[in-house]
Amino acid sequence: MEPFELTISALDQSKQRLDKFLVRNLPTMSRSRIAQLIDDGHITINGKVVKSSYAIRLGDIVKVSEPPLEKAPQQASDIDFEVIHEDESIIVVNKPVGLVTHPAPGHKGDTLVNGLLARFPHLSGINGIARPGIVHRIDKDTSGLLVVAKNDVAHRYLAAQLADHSLKRTYIALVKGRIEEEAATIKAPIGRDPQFRQKMAVNTDNGKPAITHFKVIRRFSEYTLLELELETGRTHQIRVHLAYIGHPLVGDVVYGGKDKRYAKGQLLHATRLEMLHPDTKKKVSYRADLPKEFVAVLALLK
Repeated sequence: MEPFELTISALDQSKQRLDKFLVRNLPTMSRSRIAQLIDDGHITINGKVVKSSYAIRLGDIVKVSEPPLEKAPQQASDIDFEVIHEDESIIVVNKPVGLVTHPAPGHKGDTLVNGLLARFPHLSGINGIARPGIVHRIDKDTSGLLVVAKNDVAHRYLAAQLADHSLKRTYIALVKGRIEEEAATIKAPIGRDPQFRQKMAVNTDNGKPAITHFKVIRRFSEYTLLELELETGRTHQIRVHLAYIGHPLVGDVVYGGKDKRYAKGQLLHATRLEMLHPDTKKKVSYRADLPKEFVAVLALLK
């Protein structure tokens, strides 16, 4: 990763802890990764090594110089996924249902990252050796579009759009029940479920702001087909928000229970991505059709 600098130029930025400031301004890095870089001296203030608790001041220059991506611990594997677009800076892929985005407990060599490394050995190193190229993710049992960065410049440019919500992500979902509104917005903070820590939930005490927009595409007797757009990108956001309003995703056993129509994961598909291209700075848009399993369920309902 190439070194870069951030200057504290506004009063509302000052007096914050360094680690908290960086978490807000480097959305592609995890909190633990930032803490490690500070401890190892790769993040400095005005050329000096400081602690995570350092209170930043107006005029401070924060320099981030993450060590280069030397060798990925993941193996390159022959993983089946569709490439929608590729150029010098980005890759747009159509992830199938059942494929984990990046290595996690129980999934070390069978993820999208492993497949990417087999086809594209040179990816952005901003997210460290665990998640090369990954700008954002979608759940294992959600299908659809992801943009992957080939270099750090592209990664930072895309991450900035993700942070300011200008990178548009549109989903198609089939939910239980008939929704009578033609369109609506769900605004409800999301955080860890206080009773079941492996789940997320609407959490008004400790949740982070989350906004999901939806409109009805078609109604069936017991189901509704929706188009949704994320304004924020919290973990399991669409799944949690739809369950919260009483219309969980079909097939989502975690947030909605079993459904007779589908049992292979939630019927949720990332169908469209819209962004400014890192090289041309012009708006580009990519689409992916619904997977055959999703189409088959809709055919039964018709």
